[in-house]
Amino acid sequence: MSGNSSENVSLRGEIERVTYRDDQTGYSVIRLKVSGLDRLVTAVGILPLASVGEALSLSGEWVVHPRFGRQFQVRSCVPSVPVSAAGIERYLGSGSIPGVGPATARKIVQAFGDKALEVLDREPEKLSEVSGIGKSRLDVIIAGWKARSLARETLLFLYSVGVGSGLAEKIQRRYGDRTVERIRENPYRLAEEVWGIGFLTADRIAAQMGFKPNSPERSDAGILHTLRTLSEAGHLYSPLPRLVSSASSLLASDAEPLREAVSRGIARKDLVLEEREGEEAVYLASSYKAECQVAYRLKALLFSLAPRKAFPRDLDEFLNRLPFRLSSRQVDALRLSVEKRVLIITGGPGTGKTTLVNAILKLHERLGGKIALAAPTGRAAKRLQETTGQKARTVHRLLEYRVQDGAFSRNAGNPLDCDLLVVDEVSMLDMQMAASLLEAVPHGASLILVGDAEQLPSVGPGNVLRECIDSGVIPVVELNEIFRQSRESLIVVNAHRIKNGMMPLVSGEGTARGGFRFIAEEDPEKVAQKVCELVKRTLPDSFGLDPMEDIQVLCPMHRGEAGAVALNERLQSALNGDSPCLHRGGRLFRIGDRVMQIKNDYEKDVFNGDIGRVLGIDENEEVMAIAFEGRVVPYPFADLDQVVPAYAITVHKSQGSEYPAAVIPFTTQHYLMLQRNLLYTALTRARRFAVIVGTKKALAIAVKNDRVQQRCSRLAVRLAGS
Repeated sequence: MSGNSSENVSLRGEIERVTYRDDQTGYSVIRLKVSGLDRLVTAVGILPLASVGEALSLSGEWVVHPRFGRQFQVRSCVPSVPVSAAGIERYLGSGSIPGVGPATARKIVQAFGDKALEVLDREPEKLSEVSGIGKSRLDVIIAGWKARSLARETLLFLYSVGVGSGLAEKIQRRYGDRTVERIRENPYRLAEEVWGIGFLTADRIAAQMGFKPNSPERSDAGILHTLRTLSEAGHLYSPLPRLVSSASSLLASDAEPLREAVSRGIARKDLVLEEREGEEAVYLASSYKAECQVAYRLKALLFSLAPRKAFPRDLDEFLNRLPFRLSSRQVDALRLSVEKRVLIITGGPGTGKTTLVNAILKLHERLGGKIALAAPTGRAAKRLQETTGQKARTVHRLLEYRVQDGAFSRNAGNPLDCDLLVVDEVSMLDMQMAASLLEAVPHGASLILVGDAEQLPSVGPGNVLRECIDSGVIPVVELNEIFRQSRESLIVVNAHRIKNGMMPLVSGEGTARGGFRFIAEEDPEKVAQKVCELVKRTLPDSFGLDPMEDIQVLCPMHRGEAGAVALNERLQSALNGDSPCLHRGGRLFRIGDRVMQIKNDYEKDVFNGDIGRVLGIDENEEVMAIAFEGRVVPYPFADLDQVVPAYAITVHKSQGSEYPAAVIPFTTQHYLMLQRNLLYTALTRARRFAVIVGTKKALAIAVKNDRVQQRCSRLAVRLAGS
């Protein structure tokens, strides 16, 4: 044993007892007999194939658990089989080999001594000489030993190329018996196929395995990684020169091998190259298919020859019976909802989108049509249901995702059972999901897309709503009149001022109509302090708001003293610092925490951006219980890299949600993200109260910056073309 507390320590010993093991994650609690110590050591961590009698070489650190005391936290583990007869007997008798219990292990060691494991490896048929081992039992033992040996060899191979215990367990779960074969073929596949492994990790593993910097596999993977990175930034394609240049910087490679990699990707049908108006665009095949599908399905709906419902002759009587009055623009939209197969309704807060949607639903109900309502997120769907009084579902649930084969049950062959589909918050809809949704719209049905085109575009690739509007082929109703009751809200007034390139009204300017406050503060550290004070005391004391349920902090970016990461740490400590906690993956989780899912998990039926609350942490069973919209979902500790604290979230992640109150830090430290549509989106997330803490200079930069980053997409062109 070497090292001190909090330093990296090396231990070597033999497993005396396995106190706990989760076979799914590999997390184990063991008691280890270490040479030179007169007591057993408790070691915890990812310990693949941990069995009694097994010898381990461990590295990690000593920690003090508040409940279980001093223990060794394992960072890496290299197992080896025991060499003494006593160790072999304990190892074989531990139950890790099917068909071998303590009594049979004793007999095997009595027969072969310290050569017993060699016999199992090289001449396993000799075990038939041991009393009680017949042919059928021998077959079971041999198969079990081979499987365990293969798993051990796989792990040792992964350790040899620099993979730690946690990732090794994930990789082995993904590929099983073919792990070594698959990785030796091409280690770069790890970045595509194993959650938690990125290109840089796969590249490091490949280098350990001897792959050259100019290998075709590396060039191919670099091109794919570059395109996927661009996709994460919202782009459907990359111009070929830009793609080659970006990949060249990533790989420190010449351009020609990368152009060859693009050609290979096209030949494999992983990539698509499309030349249009002199620009060569390179798509991931899935992105190209999605964009073409959206254009094709929208045009098919627009020009469908299926019979349309007759518009009611007594429209005036219908309008008079409504419990609300419609503007002339809203009445025009009502007509178009019957006359046209596809209609876009857009407008800012307070312009009557919800009122119009309710009128459209009542009209179509009167015409006898079946109606379906959907939105991209759970919160948006819930809000749509509350405002319409009709059932609304997320797009995923509407399309009936099948976990068993990763596909949607609703598609062209099994379309949705509706005559009218209304989709809200369409600005959040990325190209892939739009393609799946449109494929399931039945022939002859009508589609109404509702959203605010001035908000930030979707987190995923594409800008579906904006491009549909810009195409000029889909009827659009833009609502821009602020209704009287909404003019009483300074949130609404300021949102429209920002949209039109004007500074928001702050205290002392114009007529302050409540709901909005600006707090001037230059120092980002003091901004963070004031944000915490607002959430913990000021807003709850002044307006009776629950800081854990009613108030959301919205940040322009993750980094900085007033960014989402730092504010989450402050707010967790301020609001929930006394709750039981768990350290996992560099994060601290506490019971009662607000957390957010950061990837789609179809098996759990939880999706990127969903927000939940931690209900419980079971360290013995290695499971955390998280409630999403009243539904409790168990998370094995191995899956906790899918969730992050959500006391403070980025504005991008808030799309489709509304909160009673939003607190928005806004400083020049956020310079890279200070854009008009980001400020507009942040402000429109607040329903009753919005507080901006920061500087007027930062506000002015954002208001003036209307240079929205153009996403590389050709949807508008495809819609407008023949």
